[in-house]
Amino acid sequence: MEAFVARLPEIVIQLLALALAISVHESAHGWMAERLGDPTARWLGRITLNPIKHIDPIGTVLFPLMLAFLGAPVLGWAKPVPYVPRNLRNPRRDPALVALSGPVSNLILCAAATALLLVAKAVLPEFRSTLKLIIDHGAAAAPGVLAPLLYLLFALAMINLILAVFNLLPVPPLDGSKVLAAVLPPRMAGIYLAIDRFGMLILFALLWTGLLRFLLWPFLLGLQWILFS
Repeated sequence: MEAFVARLPEIVIQLLALALAISVHESAHGWMAERLGDPTARWLGRITLNPIKHIDPIGTVLFPLMLAFLGAPVLGWAKPVPYVPRNLRNPRRDPALVALSGPVSNLILCAAATALLLVAKAVLPEFRSTLKLIIDHGAAAAPGVLAPLLYLLFALAMINLILAVFNLLPVPPLDGSKVLAAVLPPRMAGIYLAIDRFGMLILFALLWTGLLRFLLWPFLLGLQWILFS
């Protein structure tokens, strides 16, 4: 418990970054669906950066807090943005575009946060040492207001990158499964999407066995290489 309390500053920063990441992700789904002909998300007030509109009790609250208590990075998910496929102009192609918009929005937010960190690296002589300190020991490890700001940008880059890569995995009901289903023959796509009911079990198996970390780790190493090279 003492370790959890000591990590509260970085946990709060990570939760803020997660709230923004999932709000952008879900809003992107709703925005794309509206552009393609279905205004359901707009009617339900889901095209918004207000995280309260997107909260899932387990994915946005319980699961991130459990990870924080275990000392892992804060991650989670939001309530899916609903849309009516038959309202889309191209029912075969457009669900894939709606699905793809979420991870793409996270990659854009990751790129923006990374760009700001690179600007900071160019103008701050102590950038590398400060960033390494706060990554290794938390946002409160370095004095002043610079450390929390750098940690917030790093958390935004890291969490959005993880969410993008994670959601592109071809495991129903993740976004990547809908993209893959769009390029499969209709009969095969129906069979493939039928494993949706086992999707959470598959994802927890990936998490439990460490395969998920194995899949995500190269992308996180790449982010750190960009920032420290």
